[in-house]
Amino acid sequence: MPRSGPSGLRIRRLTVPVALSVTLLVATACGSGQSSGAGDGAIKVGASLPLSGPVADSSKPAYEAYKLWRDEVNEEGGLLGRDVELNVLDDGFDQNTVVTNYNRLIAQDRVDLLLGTFSSKLNLPASSVAERNKMLYVEPSGGAEEIFNRGYDYLFFAQPSTSLSLPDQFIALIESLPADQRPKTAAYPTQDDPNTDVAIEAFRTALTKLGVRSVYHEKYAPETVNFDPLADAVARAEPDLIVHGAVSADGVGFVKALQKQRFSPKMLFQTNSPSVVQTFGKGVGEKNTEGVFTITAWSPKATYPGNERFVKDYTAKFGTAPTEDAANAYTAGQVLEAAVKAVGSLDQDKLRDWLRSHTVQTIVGPLKWDDRGVPDGDMLLAQWQGGNLEFILPESQRTVDGVVNPKPGWS
Repeated sequence: MPRSGPSGLRIRRLTVPVALSVTLLVATACGSGQSSGAGDGAIKVGASLPLSGPVADSSKPAYEAYKLWRDEVNEEGGLLGRDVELNVLDDGFDQNTVVTNYNRLIAQDRVDLLLGTFSSKLNLPASSVAERNKMLYVEPSGGAEEIFNRGYDYLFFAQPSTSLSLPDQFIALIESLPADQRPKTAAYPTQDDPNTDVAIEAFRTALTKLGVRSVYHEKYAPETVNFDPLADAVARAEPDLIVHGAVSADGVGFVKALQKQRFSPKMLFQTNSPSVVQTFGKGVGEKNTEGVFTITAWSPKATYPGNERFVKDYTAKFGTAPTEDAANAYTAGQVLEAAVKAVGSLDQDKLRDWLRSHTVQTIVGPLKWDDRGVPDGDMLLAQWQGGNLEFILPESQRTVDGVVNPKPGWS
């Protein structure tokens, strides 16, 4: 695809026919209605999150959702008749720190329950700490397959599926297109992260089977902030399709670098970053979101029980609509809550066994796990259209109809 003129990037905008050390204590908070001396009898729930560092913008909504979940549980009488106390530590997106944090939460702070951290990079070592201590570990994000292939007994994922299935809906869309509308070549830039590594390789394998030739495939370091060399290399390869393994702000950085190159792929897919609706549009420019694809675990318009209340309560409490990261964290709390209420105790083995044999109704849909802790569900294919993130596959979650002609992507 040649470079475009000054008008900027043009991305195909499609829908289908109607037929994803030192430890800083940042919060120990009491929920609504908790008495001043409730710490003695409170159920302590511990977690670590990267509230500073390169993914802080994405993890902040997760922290807010944990707090919302805690407050709502306490407003309804707590767990086992006791208030819930939330203890969250900042890991700065560092693997060594996240291990230190969970060891501290378990051994020093003596928390009763655990919730997971953000990203595969952090959940990979953090879940090992929980497993060694035989504590239930419900993680809100981090779908890399290697996390779930270690034979762990106490690990559960609070999204519908893992990174290995991320391509499914997008590949289905490509297969549905007439042959002359399918991309012929693709580039695969990706941040070096366990989650994106697996997902991008799965995309590459599936698209290669459809005859899409790879013209670029490189990783970049998580600390990368200058994306100009990467964008230049991708632009020189002139792919029809870019599948970008983005974790957070790198998605915006890469798009802005492509703008400088005045390069327009026919289609652009990014993991994670485009689903953060509060920051993606502002970061790349509202008009420049047009046509960008992504995969998400959650839709604010889904009719699953509790979802409408979650969106309303989160927006009222924090002054902005929830992100997918917020929804996934809230879901993790729902899973933990359901197990404790059903079992009637904090016995970690009983909690694990109950989750292994039951389905939990959540705002991302019903979750039922295999023996690895992986749910058997569907992720959602979304695309930015007219300034909104619309959902197009699977059909049951579709928020738009018909086929939309290609329109300019960025200005």
